[in-house]
Amino acid sequence: MRDPWERTPWYRRVNWWELIAGIVMIALGIASLARPSLAVTGLVYAYGAAGVIVGVSDILRYIRVERYTGFGPMVSLVAGVLSVMAGVVILVNPRVGMAVFSLLFALWFITHCVSRLASLSLVRLVAGRGSYYAALVLNIIGLVLGALLVVLPATSLLAVGYLAAVYLIVLGMESLVMAFLGL
Repeated sequence: MRDPWERTPWYRRVNWWELIAGIVMIALGIASLARPSLAVTGLVYAYGAAGVIVGVSDILRYIRVERYTGFGPMVSLVAGVLSVMAGVVILVNPRVGMAVFSLLFALWFITHCVSRLASLSLVRLVAGRGSYYAALVLNIIGLVLGALLVVLPATSLLAVGYLAAVYLIVLGMESLVMAFLGL
């Protein structure tokens, strides 16, 4: 029989979906920095896959916190479904994905940031004030970037590689932190 005071191994405390989402987002961000022209053309499939992975992660977050009341869990579900839908559209028909890439990407940024903002109370409870304020600021920046991508779609295609690269790296780092906090 196991001693109840024995500490749980680290690999059982890690949120593996969040860890995978973080690694994928950081890898995509680095690839976009190296070759920004590929952000719209060659990486369209990778972004679609990332949308599916992040969406599944948000849906799983909803499942984990559905017992709590409030606005946050439902927003995670909606954001997850929208992320999965956007990812599948890009994967199934890459030409359509390229045609509306800036809009889908902007909606993905916005829904993901709204989902994270809605679950900030849980971050504050588990991770403390520092993580809470860092996540708050990063997700507000993400909302602003998403709004800019919606308002300026023609010019956003020129900058989407760099914007996506930087923001994906930031989101990936946030996901890695959340994975090791067990959120």
